[in-house]
Amino acid sequence: MKALSFILLLFTSLLSHAQTIVNGVPWFDQNGETVNAHGACIVKENGKFYLFGEWKSDTSNAFPGFSCYMSDDLSDWEFRRVVLPMQKDGILGPERVGERCKVMRCPKTDEYVMLMHCDDMRYKDPHVGIATSKTIDGEYTFHGPILYNGKPIKKWDMGTFQDSDGTGYLLIHHGPIYRLSDDYRSIDTLVANVKGMGESPAMMKGQNGTYFLLSSNMTSWEKNDNFYHTAPSVEGPWTRQGFFCPEGTLTYNSQTTFMFNDGELPMFMGDRWSYPHQASAATYVWLPIRAEGTKLSIPNYMQAWDATTGKHVDLLSKAKRVKTNRIDISSMDHWTSGADGTLRSNHQGATIGTRFSGGRIAIFGETNKHGAYGKVSITDLESDKVVHSLLIDFYSKVSDRGLRYISPRLPKGKYRIDVEVTGDRPNWSDKKGNKFGTDNSYINIKDFYLIKE
Repeated sequence: MKALSFILLLFTSLLSHAQTIVNGVPWFDQNGETVNAHGACIVKENGKFYLFGEWKSDTSNAFPGFSCYMSDDLSDWEFRRVVLPMQKDGILGPERVGERCKVMRCPKTDEYVMLMHCDDMRYKDPHVGIATSKTIDGEYTFHGPILYNGKPIKKWDMGTFQDSDGTGYLLIHHGPIYRLSDDYRSIDTLVANVKGMGESPAMMKGQNGTYFLLSSNMTSWEKNDNFYHTAPSVEGPWTRQGFFCPEGTLTYNSQTTFMFNDGELPMFMGDRWSYPHQASAATYVWLPIRAEGTKLSIPNYMQAWDATTGKHVDLLSKAKRVKTNRIDISSMDHWTSGADGTLRSNHQGATIGTRFSGGRIAIFGETNKHGAYGKVSITDLESDKVVHSLLIDFYSKVSDRGLRYISPRLPKGKYRIDVEVTGDRPNWSDKKGNKFGTDNSYINIKDFYLIKE
């Protein structure tokens, strides 16, 4: 009989194809734990990729820390550490918010500088904080707010950009762009104020020297059609160009967080927030982005793609459908079947599942405006122990059919996967009291698949 610890040690990467990025599903690190790095950025150092992001909780929006992961291929991620934990007091102390951490290596000092949004739980006390480290994945020392003319910047959503000449910039929601000092530890000057810019700013430089500035509309955790501006220099003049994803897709149900461009294949990085269960249920949308002149576009959504070529990868082309029998469903009275065979239920406690013999099991289903949280559990039938469990989100304002979950790789054995209707809903309101989120608590399951290695 296999021990739980043995199975956890054998949890390996999410992907068998070495550089396949899969969108809209949880990712897992070397320990089988969910990759938890939201509002993120990537720094490439000595041929390796370092991912920094918000170490979210499933129970509170209070700041627990910023995480760091390392990868050789943008696909398989190794957890390094929480590089900046909650502080004892101050603007990143208990019951405070810490978001959108961005890291850059300062060319002058060889120091790694992290900037981030710090706030209270009501988002009424915003600051841009600064932390530094001598090593990229080491412990970062928090220094408090970064200063401009001796005073903190009292704004919330922020991003950073490092130009090809090493100049660092701080991007602030709704327009301000600040140039950092040579050591990145303070702000030198305000270089631009982009009219019509939104939240979650991110910038990249195209091969022809055009600067692209992405941002989103203000809809709290809800997705919207993000847009972009262009300019011949960071100083401007900046021109609003429109959407970079097809209108109505709500940026493929995501929000801009960062633009990663190492000179080979520019990549858009977005978050699919899932309030309030951000740690387990929020996922990522990373896609190759086209820059031609002043036109920026992601014309098609790809659930899976090759990070070396930018081409679509069909994960189901060689997958094996796993049959679900009536005994694998808690009660047919609690489920309805659509014309395409999708089973739907909003009955709290209703379950659907199947048995499998190891490898990686995947769930294909639909998200829509009626969806809510489903609890995935994988049980080792020989030991009768749950070896993997997390929440997945079946809500999206724009309906989407695709993979909702791919398990970590399990050794050969006897397993059962179940998805349970929790009755727990993604619902929230913004600062103005506008309500967002689902209008019901459905989960929608079409098929289970074994992903072949």
